[in-house]
Amino acid sequence: MSAEPANTVARPTNRSTSATIPPIILRYLTALSDELGADLRPTLARVGLDETMLQSVELRVSYRQGSEVIRRAVQLTGDEHLGLRVGARQHPTAWGLMGFALMAADTLRDAVETGVRFQNLSGAMVVWSAGQGDAGFTLWADLPDPALDPAVGTFLVDEAFANVVTVTRLVLGPEFRPRLVEFTFPAPRDPGPFEDLFGCPVRFSAPRNAFVFPAAWARTAMPGRDPVTYASTLEVLDAQAASRRPRQDLLEVLEISIAQSLPTVPTFAEQARRHATGERTLRRRLAECGTTYEALVDGVRREQVEQLIRQPELTLTDITRRVGFSDVRALRRAIRRWHGVTPLQLREAVLDPEGPV
Repeated sequence: MSAEPANTVARPTNRSTSATIPPIILRYLTALSDELGADLRPTLARVGLDETMLQSVELRVSYRQGSEVIRRAVQLTGDEHLGLRVGARQHPTAWGLMGFALMAADTLRDAVETGVRFQNLSGAMVVWSAGQGDAGFTLWADLPDPALDPAVGTFLVDEAFANVVTVTRLVLGPEFRPRLVEFTFPAPRDPGPFEDLFGCPVRFSAPRNAFVFPAAWARTAMPGRDPVTYASTLEVLDAQAASRRPRQDLLEVLEISIAQSLPTVPTFAEQARRHATGERTLRRRLAECGTTYEALVDGVRREQVEQLIRQPELTLTDITRRVGFSDVRALRRAIRRWHGVTPLQLREAVLDPEGPV
């Protein structure tokens, strides 16, 4: 498939590895892991969570917490289809008010575009976008960070697309089939569960993660459509999104800009120009958020280093180049400042499933 064309629903940029999200995926993952004989409670405790906390509708978890729990679940279960299983267990009611809005939308396409618009309220750990691609109306799922652990990234995309096909069938009927589903990662050892779940051509090692809807299905009326209910629900969702938007938008847009530019770090003046604001105004807004541009750069680099150091094949020189440090000594000093340990000690700790996070 070709790259996303211009007439897509704009992909929200307020997504980064330091964002906070509802713990919907972790709730389902913990329950399924229990059934498979894998106890995630020690891992939850290590990242500051427990089962009771996961039941709270007010709880928000970080990408770091979520990624660590997912990574451990994949290790414990050894199930290469764990993401598919978790996604296939969900129901639109798990998304709360947003799920209600989707069911009240006019058509399936309207529902999908609503989900993209309010994705930050749904617990999504991928970045959704939708629009008219070469193969038809398409939903794309991108990872929030290119340095994300490959096993976690695979789980997240599997879960996301399994969720979409499962929820669509629950609402429109079991006969729904996508036109095409594409994944950027290589084919698993056993692709059978993918074919069984989606019931359509499934391609791996594709340019993007894409879920293509047949045109007729995209136009299908939602059984629960109700214009008045839909409009009033969107008003509430808009208010919820607005209440968390100003601070989060600013910080996450800047973080994504930094992460996507590494190893080169944009200057503060460049960031101000990119976001059509003055340097003084941008600095004041960051101060109101209790941070600085230097702290954001440091935080993004830390996230990247913590992801990259999990890959044993990467040397310290490799990591230094990818993250944009001047030399290995600068990387060593940063890791010592962040964690109080050497890079080797940090690598040993993060590769030990029972070690400190």
